[in-house]
Amino acid sequence: MASRPRPVRTGRAAAQLGAQLAALREQQDLSVDQLAERSNLSRATVRRVEGGDPGVGLGTFLTVVKTLGHLDALHDALELEDD
Repeated sequence: MASRPRPVRTGRAAAQLGAQLAALREQQDLSVDQLAERSNLSRATVRRVEGGDPGVGLGTFLTVVKTLGHLDALHDALELEDD
C-alpha cells in the first residue's frame, strides 16, 4: 500500500515562509522598520510575520508579500485565476 505524504505542519510552514520573507527583505536591503513603514504595519507585526507566527492574518501576510514585490509570484505558484 502506498503511503500518504506527510502533511506540512502549520507552524513549520509559517516559520519557513516567514524566514523566506525575511531573506527577501534583506536581499532588497530593507530594514524591518522600512518594510513596516512601506507596508503600513507596525515593526512588531513585521517581526511576527518574519518569525512565522501562525496567528498572523492572511491579509497581513499578503500585504508583506506585496510590499516585497512577490504577490504575483505567489499568485502564479498557487495557480490562481485572475478575476
